[in-house]
Amino acid sequence: MTTQQNNSDTILTHAGRMGDDHFGAVNTPVYRASTILYPNLAALEARDARYTYGRRGTPTSESLEDALTLLEGGARTMLCPSGLNAIALAILSVCSHGDHLLMTDNCYGPTRSFCDRLLKRMGVETTYYDPLIGAGIAKLMQPNTKAVFCESPGSLTFEVQDVPAIAAVAHGHGASVMIDNTWATPLFFRPLDHGVDLSIHAATKYVGGHADVMLGYCAPWACAFASIRKAPPRLPAGCNRIRQLRACFIRRLNPIPVTPYGSVISRAPPASSALN
Repeated sequence: MTTQQNNSDTILTHAGRMGDDHFGAVNTPVYRASTILYPNLAALEARDARYTYGRRGTPTSESLEDALTLLEGGARTMLCPSGLNAIALAILSVCSHGDHLLMTDNCYGPTRSFCDRLLKRMGVETTYYDPLIGAGIAKLMQPNTKAVFCESPGSLTFEVQDVPAIAAVAHGHGASVMIDNTWATPLFFRPLDHGVDLSIHAATKYVGGHADVMLGYCAPWACAFASIRKAPPRLPAGCNRIRQLRACFIRRLNPIPVTPYGSVISRAPPASSALN
């Protein structure tokens, strides 16, 4: 077991606990809340409370965010109700009317639809690039290119991109770099360690793993946190999904063939066992 794997397994089994705040409970209880009460008017006007409204987070969502932040190595994690919502939040945090986006051609299908429909309507131009372009992406950079979007491995075709080379070129032109890291997960690739500013994940897939949750998240590096914090409001998931994160550790110990939509636990019976 490598040091990195050992650290990841430790995070998966221990991170995100708030036992001291919840009477020793191993996992943070599920908080269902909208309005948060303040002890007095001064506290309300100070605007520095840890929790201010259910949509902005609760101890439940904060526990999962803290654990994911440690796995990703970012400044903070922001939960979203789906992977596509996380992708949209990330792109809209840097792209506005008149801007240009470089999008990998092997992107997740709904990401392409978002670019071709909503971004186009907003006046954001999208150029799709060969995922294996590497440093050659320099020839596609424009003065108004605000972001380069990667996905490695890519959806369905699984090209592995030269992320550090792409990031170096993008930063040299003043553009942000973001990646859909759903397929690799932070267990096998930590984008923020390789020049990426923002790691995006459809946690519906491997973090959930049981086809019973819709969840996404953005994990920005410190330099990208300010812009994503000012982006359109996100809707963090309200249910307790820290158990899915714990399950990732079990799946590492006892691997089961998986697809991004859940574990494959059934197999066709051998021919000798077929009923006559």
